[in-house]
Amino acid sequence: MKNIIFFFLLFSFFLQAKVIEVGINKPLKSIKKAIALAKVDDTILVYKGIYKEGNISINKKITFLGISYPTLDGQKKYEVLSIKADGVIVQGFKVINSGYGTLEDPCGIKVYNRKNVVIQNNILDNNFFGIYIQNGTNCIIKNNKIKASGKQEQLIGNGIHCWKSDSLQVTANTISGHRDGIYFEFVTNSVIWRNISTHNVRYGLHFMFSNDDAYISNVFKNNGAGVAVMFTRRVKMFNNYFEENWGDAAYGLFLKEISDSYIIGNKFSRNTSGIHMEGTSRILVEKNIFEANGWGMKIQASCMENIIKNNNFVGNTFDISTNGSLVLNTFDGNYWDKYEGYDLDKNGVGDVPFRPLSLFAVLTENNPSAMLLFRSFMITLLDKSEKILPSITPDNFIDKTPLMHSLSL
Repeated sequence: MKNIIFFFLLFSFFLQAKVIEVGINKPLKSIKKAIALAKVDDTILVYKGIYKEGNISINKKITFLGISYPTLDGQKKYEVLSIKADGVIVQGFKVINSGYGTLEDPCGIKVYNRKNVVIQNNILDNNFFGIYIQNGTNCIIKNNKIKASGKQEQLIGNGIHCWKSDSLQVTANTISGHRDGIYFEFVTNSVIWRNISTHNVRYGLHFMFSNDDAYISNVFKNNGAGVAVMFTRRVKMFNNYFEENWGDAAYGLFLKEISDSYIIGNKFSRNTSGIHMEGTSRILVEKNIFEANGWGMKIQASCMENIIKNNNFVGNTFDISTNGSLVLNTFDGNYWDKYEGYDLDKNGVGDVPFRPLSLFAVLTENNPSAMLLFRSFMITLLDKSEKILPSITPDNFIDKTPLMHSLSL
């Protein structure tokens, strides 16, 4: 009896919901008129064409589908698509040419204080902000291609911008040419997964005051300064790629005032600094690859109770650097390609502890112009002497169990 009632209700639902078609060759040619005619749970199908209707606002729960990527053109005057109802689905559109402005933050697609909104399989091009979630809950941003041609961060917004939201899923998007590829502020319990963020003016990913989030299997490459994580707790960063983020103040990953977090299984390759840490505490850095960076890690003296273990440090100019003599962090069981010790008992662990902080790294931290002497005979001699009789580098900046062979990560 219960099954019969369920199917009856489902059948009644489909009878009530309807499909409204919009297109150049259709009787209805206006998207705004279609939205006005639609009722809750209806579907609007928009066929290929260019639609210049100013700001399009969806204020009821509908499914909004594009066929063959119809173009919504903001004409560089308007926010293109505004979502002001729960449960809206937007899929299959090309959204271009939003207005520009630093006060109102016009967007390609913006969600206003709503939940259960899905934005997927869209193309966004030349918008001030791409996709913006304002005070959203349980929203999904998936498989969108978002690009702009920003040159200065003051003149372009973010690709995906999320503010004061909870339980978001940002999955499999590609973002380029914006200020920040992905930006989180006051966003909790959310996941950023399998996105590719490249060639953005400032950061590939930038998040602040956003606790209990996870960042998994993303690529952050050729951005102005890599990825920045600030004033945040309980962050999980797994299996991401941080590549080719070069510049005087650039890094793969910048950590400032974060705590109780996990950075596991990532690859830091060809960055000015792989990880730069300031004021961090209780961070586990494990099973990462630091390869061909200027500095593998910069750990400032303000950091404490961080554990760096089971990582590979290969081909970095400097593996580790710091700006003080106080060391309150632990290094354990890492592979260092600069290690020259021995393993008499053949257990795979060096019998002699390794000091990853070179004298020259200390000198260049305080006097950057000293880099002019890099690879000179005198500096090589000083570094060798420091390893034998440490005098300037901190005594406890040491890995007591260095690995003889790199880990298979």
